[in-house]
Amino acid sequence: MELVYTIKRSPNRKKLTITVERDRSVVVHAPESTSEEKIQSIIESKRKWIYEKTKHAQKYALPHPPGKELVNGESALYLGRQYQIEVVQNSSEEIRFEQRFLIPARLSAERKQVLRNWYMDKATEKILPRTKKFANDLGVAFTNAKIVDNRYRWGSCTIKDNINFNWRLIKAPMYVVDYVIIHELAHLLEANHTPRFWNIVRAQSSKMDKAKQWLLENGQILEEDI
Repeated sequence: MELVYTIKRSPNRKKLTITVERDRSVVVHAPESTSEEKIQSIIESKRKWIYEKTKHAQKYALPHPPGKELVNGESALYLGRQYQIEVVQNSSEEIRFEQRFLIPARLSAERKQVLRNWYMDKATEKILPRTKKFANDLGVAFTNAKIVDNRYRWGSCTIKDNINFNWRLIKAPMYVVDYVIIHELAHLLEANHTPRFWNIVRAQSSKMDKAKQWLLENGQILEEDI
């Protein structure tokens, strides 16, 4: 079966990536110099993955078109699972999560920002304590750990030993969250991605390969507003 896809080239892009949008369309983001033959070859090598993504009922059954407001019946990703969003009539000042997102009607006009704030709070609540735990396990000390807004990285370790995590990481399964935490902390022991570095990470993250695959297949989350 022929795969239909759109190519978006950018002179600033260094790496080719493939995303499957919520309307099931396939978009190739490519450096300006990448040839059509190279793109087609990569598309063919990812054919199975692309078909799996476009047939993923849970991911695409409740579309959330970019730029549109969230409405009842749509869903949002949290810790690796999709949960429905409901706008409810109550006097609450905040989102409630009860195996679905309950957003007070009085906040409906700003519900995208409200949900984003909820994500950031949950990322702070769940990711930062685990960072301290894994730091103790590894026997390392970091200067500071915080949740940031970054469209390009899940996490980072700075030259001043600060550890940063993208708030969107809270959308990933917990084994992926743990892998990213361990990955960044391991840089305090080994700055580069050497065999020693990967041995350190693998010793602490038994699902390292599975986590890396999840991040590879869900990189488009970094480009989402919520």
